[in-house]
Amino acid sequence: MKYKYQLVVLGTECHSSNILIDLFYKKVEELHLNKDVFEIIGKNNLHIYSGKKPAFVFYFGNAKGHFEDVETAKKMLQEGNMILPIYFDNFSAEIPEELSNQNGIKYSSTMHDKIVDLALEAFGKLRESRRVFISYKRDESSSVAIQLYEALEKNNFDVFLDTHSIKQGEPFQDELWHRMSDSDVIVLLDTPGFLTSRWCKEELAEASANQIGIVNLIWPKHSLEGTAEISYPVNLFEQDFVDSKFESKDSAKLTEEKVNSIVSLVESVRARNLAARQDNLITEFIKVGSKYGKEISVQPERFLTEEVGSIADKKRRIFIPTIGVPTSINCNQSDELREEIKEFNVDEIFLIYDDIRIRKKWIKHLDWLNRFLKVKTLKKQDFEEWFQMN
Repeated sequence: MKYKYQLVVLGTECHSSNILIDLFYKKVEELHLNKDVFEIIGKNNLHIYSGKKPAFVFYFGNAKGHFEDVETAKKMLQEGNMILPIYFDNFSAEIPEELSNQNGIKYSSTMHDKIVDLALEAFGKLRESRRVFISYKRDESSSVAIQLYEALEKNNFDVFLDTHSIKQGEPFQDELWHRMSDSDVIVLLDTPGFLTSRWCKEELAEASANQIGIVNLIWPKHSLEGTAEISYPVNLFEQDFVDSKFESKDSAKLTEEKVNSIVSLVESVRARNLAARQDNLITEFIKVGSKYGKEISVQPERFLTEEVGSIADKKRRIFIPTIGVPTSINCNQSDELREEIKEFNVDEIFLIYDDIRIRKKWIKHLDWLNRFLKVKTLKKQDFEEWFQMN
C-alpha cells in the first residue's frame, strides 16, 4: 500500500522513545494490522517524511531548554499534523514556546499505553471514543465505583456509571444495554454478592454475548465465581485499600497506586478487545458471504473488499468493520478512505456493525442516514438478507 501512516519522533533523543515505538508495533500486531502500513520517522530518516501522508508526532521535551527540531515541528504543525508534546516534570520549562498551545502529556510508565493509543486513534486505527462501563453492586461497592469513574474520566475515558450516566426520563435498562454495547472495556467490581444480583448477572452475560473484555477486580477474601469469555482478572488485597478498609460500600477507597494501575490496565486491554470484536464481525461477514457464493477479501488495513462489475469495468465494494454504535462521523471518515485507496476503483462503502442491544431509536436513525450519506451502514442482523439481494 503506497498510502502509509507516519509516526514521527522529534525533540530530545531518549530511551523512552524506543519503549513507545516497541509498544506501538506490539499494538499494531494486536490489532492485526500490517506493520508495513506504518513508517517510523526520526532524525536519521527525516528526509522520507511526506506532508501528503498522515502523520502523528511525538515531541520529547528538554529540561534544560535545549530544544531540538523546533522548525521541523512548526512545519508539521502548519501542515495540519497532530503533535503530542511529552514532558517529564514541567511542561513550560521542557516544551518550546512554539508548541505551548498543544495539549501535552506527562511521561510515566503508566502512560505508555495512553500515549501510543493517541497515535493509533489519530490514524483511525482505534476509534476516538474511549468508552468504559463500570459494573458493580450498589450496596457493596458504590464508593469504589465512583472513585474509578472519576479516575477514568480524568484520563479521557467516557465512563458509564448508572447513577451518573442515565438522564431522567430515559428507559433505564434499554439505555444501560445500549451503552454497554458501545463500550470498549467493562470494569467489573467483583464483590462477594455480585452474582446474587439479577442485573449484575445479566450484565456479565451481556458482556459475553457482545464479546466485550472485562477487567475483573476481585475483592479481598473472595474468589472468582463467574466470568465472561474475555476476562482479565485482578485480585485485590487488603493493602490495596486505604487503611485496609474494603468492606464498606460508602467509605472503601482504593489506594492511588492501585487506581493508577487499573486505569493503565484498562488502556492496555482496550486495543486487544477491540481487535477481538472486530475479528468476530469479520469472520461472521465472510461466513455469511461465502454461503451465498461471495468472495470477500480481508485487506491488510482490516477492511473487507468484494469485486463487482464486469471484467472491463471491475469495481470493489468496501466493508469497514465498526465496533460499537456507528455515527455520522464514522461515515465521513470512511468516505475519506476513498482517497487512501486510489488503487481500488471503489463502487460502494459500507460500515458493518453488530446491532445487538443497540437501542431501536439509534438503529432507526442509522437507517435514516442511509438515505442521504454516500457511506451506508449494514447491521449484522441483516447480513443474510443483504447477500441474498446483492
